[in-house]
Order: sequence, then C-alpha cells, then structure tokens
Amino acid sequence: MYVEVGKEAPEFCLPDEKGEKVCLKDLRGKWVVLYFYPKDNTPGCTKEAEDFTELLPEFEKLGAVVLGVSPDSVESHRKFKEKKNLKVKLLSDENKEVLNAYGVWQKKKMYGREYYGVVRTTYLIDPEGKVAHVWKRVKVKGHAEAVLNKIKELREEK
Repeated sequence: MYVEVGKEAPEFCLPDEKGEKVCLKDLRGKWVVLYFYPKDNTPGCTKEAEDFTELLPEFEKLGAVVLGVSPDSVESHRKFKEKKNLKVKLLSDENKEVLNAYGVWQKKKMYGREYYGVVRTTYLIDPEGKVAHVWKRVKVKGHAEAVLNKIKELREEK
C-alpha cells in the first residue's frame, strides 16, 4: 500500500553511495524528493537520475533534497554515480524495508512472468515530514521537472 498524502512519511535511515547513513528525521525543515527506482545502470533509471542531477541546483534553491532509493548495493550506487557523473544521493535498501514501508515493492508482470520489484514511484515529503504528493508508476520523461514544479506550487500555498 502506498503512503497517502497528508500522512506522516515513514521514518528511515539508509546508507548512501559512500556508506554514510541518511535519516529522514535529519532532513526536517526541508522538502524531500524521495524517488524509488528499480535498478542502477538501466536506461530509464539512468535517465531519471540524470534529469534530477541536471535540475539539482533548482531543487536546492527551493530548500529541497533529492534522494534516489533502490535495492542495489552501496557499491553499485557508487559505481553508477561515478560512471554517469550523477550528483543526487542514492540510498541502498538491500533488505527492502523502506521499499515495503512506502508500498513500492510490488508484484510485477513481464512477459507473462510474475516477480517482485520496485514500481517507479516518487514521494514529495514536506518540511514537517508529511507526504505532500505521490507520483505512482512514474514515466521518466519530464518527471524531474514535474516534481520541481509541484514544490514551487506547494511552497506558494504554505
């Protein structure tokens, strides 16, 4: 089950690509873009990370932090960032606790085969730690820009 808008975002502490812990509670007071993606070094996931990297200065101007989460290892994230020159923080959730808490680890179907995997989803968490918006089954093209525009819109309402 996805976490609903208006609900408290599930707390987490996950290692980034350097093995350093990133905890949601430490990000209070900032907007948090928490994007879940299936796998490092795949075309859609690479494009999504590149798009967020390109717009990162814009997000930072708005007081937002961008975090990508996948079940890949810390080492995989480190290599992915280096290879693609990515600037966004990538968090490793190998035991899938956070993926499950946010409802993005789901049964998927491809070529008639069923398996569990990450459904590409982005959560926008407000400075108070509540879910402000959810993008389910994300299409990568134009997504980072849509998230940026949503933060601008919500900031004006506050």
